[in-house]
Amino acid sequence: MANIELIATAAFGLESIVARELKNLGYDNLVVENGKVTFATDELGICRTNLWLRSSDRVLLKMGSFKARTFEELFEQTKALPWEEWLPEDANFPVQGKSIKSQLFSVSDCQAIVKKAIVERLKENYGRSWFEETGPRYQIEVALLNDIVTLTLDTSGLGLHKRGYRQLAGQAPLKETLAAAMIQLSYWNKDRALIDPFCGTGTIPIEAAFIAQNRAPGLKRSFAAEKWPRIPKELWQEAWQEALDLWNRNVPLHIYGSDIDPNALALARTHALEAGVEDVIHFQRLPVAEVRSRFKYGHMIANPPYGERLGDVSEVEGLYLELGETFKRLENWSLHMLTTHQFPERLIGRRWDKSRKLYTGRLECHYFQFFGARPPREPYQNDTSRLTNSDVVETVK
Repeated sequence: MANIELIATAAFGLESIVARELKNLGYDNLVVENGKVTFATDELGICRTNLWLRSSDRVLLKMGSFKARTFEELFEQTKALPWEEWLPEDANFPVQGKSIKSQLFSVSDCQAIVKKAIVERLKENYGRSWFEETGPRYQIEVALLNDIVTLTLDTSGLGLHKRGYRQLAGQAPLKETLAAAMIQLSYWNKDRALIDPFCGTGTIPIEAAFIAQNRAPGLKRSFAAEKWPRIPKELWQEAWQEALDLWNRNVPLHIYGSDIDPNALALARTHALEAGVEDVIHFQRLPVAEVRSRFKYGHMIANPPYGERLGDVSEVEGLYLELGETFKRLENWSLHMLTTHQFPERLIGRRWDKSRKLYTGRLECHYFQFFGARPPREPYQNDTSRLTNSDVVETVK
């Protein structure tokens, strides 16, 4: 198998999380930059990273990078790359692009020149003058930044936030990749209770269950590179089998989601069922002011409504005040919340311990973290007995 270079793209602020995930998968010598993490691997790595990365948007195959200030330079250096090593004769290879602070600022012209250069390269290698493009899809991107051109192939297809379990979306949905990052940033672990008091359609609880069970998030979906002849089906089967072997379905969990919207909760239960974690997450219709827990230590992780998104500012601040009162009752718990509000400590009732700028779509937010007391030095064990329906009410309400 060849040594190839991949780029795991990431939303701003999540690069370190993606790098941590790659290290946990065994990949070292990472180059972390704004919006991406670059690393070396082989064809099996394409399969494994698409299956396992939780907070990355896409996995791109880096074909090459070079400086170009003229269209001639762009054409010649694109043509010099070994496209035939990846693109078969029937490849469907559309080109998309972006240009930032570069001499070649016309994206449409750059796309056309890259396309023409690849066609000319393939003509020479396949001895053909016309390509029908009826085969597998190879989405090509030409990205220019400060006159440096990077050419990539998209191995993922649909964005990696498309896990395959959320066919329906509620109002203002949280991306699965961001939800997974929020959980990992909280340092919650499966031995602690977790409550999302604004769970909506269930994304945070479901992603938490995936993390706790060590379940690869891509198991229920397909990827563009599955159809590429260069990657044998046996490699995909090897990656899938590894993911299935490492999936711990029997770990006892205490994950709860509550919301006041019955329609959102109905979707949450449907999504949990589609994800295969309906038996380890307990959803309940409940206002945030009534959330309780019998567990001494735990984490509240939430994406509460924003004034810019749902409701007006005064209504949202009222919810945050209620969240603050609930947090005070959960004396040793930690609270982690994503919001556009600049001063949530005024509503929560205490100064935040850590803040990180993140983005949900194009909306700038901050992830505020209020840490609770540390548990005793000896490993803390929650009650791991099977919960009944009455236990759920006792636990959350």
